[in-house]
Amino acid sequence: MRREMSVVGLFYPARDVELERYFEHFNKIYDTHETLPDVQSRAVIVPHAGYIYSGYTANIAYRILQNSRIKNFVVIGPSHKVGFEGISLCTAQTYATPFGNIQSSAALVAELKDDFNLTTILSPHAEHSTEVQFPFIKYYLPDAKIVELVYGNIPPEFLSQIIDFILEKKDCGVIISTDLSHFYTLEQANKLDNICLNGIYNLEIRLLNQGCEACGMTGVKAMILSAKKLRLTSGILDYRTSADTSHNTKNVVGYVSAFFKNGR
Repeated sequence: MRREMSVVGLFYPARDVELERYFEHFNKIYDTHETLPDVQSRAVIVPHAGYIYSGYTANIAYRILQNSRIKNFVVIGPSHKVGFEGISLCTAQTYATPFGNIQSSAALVAELKDDFNLTTILSPHAEHSTEVQFPFIKYYLPDAKIVELVYGNIPPEFLSQIIDFILEKKDCGVIISTDLSHFYTLEQANKLDNICLNGIYNLEIRLLNQGCEACGMTGVKAMILSAKKLRLTSGILDYRTSADTSHNTKNVVGYVSAFFKNGR
């Protein structure tokens, strides 16, 4: 079974050459103004909007992961269209992208299924929060294998146990997908999103609860719980809003990318 593309042509281009142009454009802009942090990370937070809006922000995180040389990643994102209890584990053997298929990490699938009693609900896996990550992975980590987890209503503490399990394996990494505030004015969005950024950077769920409106809040909280347990520190790679592209400051969506690593 293959996990087919469900938002191709909407959130990201269908042709590999167009995707390459996006990534080259993002890198040219970034390298003109910034220097990529020299860090080793196996866990990141990335946004999941259309590439024209959030691709630049996500792209930085994938360049960080490219340096990790990790070969197995679990991509974790919230379900936007299907409401359900728990976490759905994708059991597809491959994941389709415009660059070609990504192989599933069959060993990880089996372990997650057995150790956490995870089941598969097919409908949540036509999900953009996870799918928009796949072309980045295939481009920057062409030999990597992945597992997709889509969550519904679930305590962050349970998801954190899964993240702990993954990160305790030296050859595995975690990709947490979330956007930030939705459809506020730019001024309001910046205020709300700064709460999220402070919570992520300081690894404080208490700060997130003061007004952060991330759609993937469960994943963010779970990652913070795991980071504290595993004694990881965090760094913010990029923050911006849809207004940077659309110039519409009336209805803004916020985006962040961040990394987690050993030591400060």
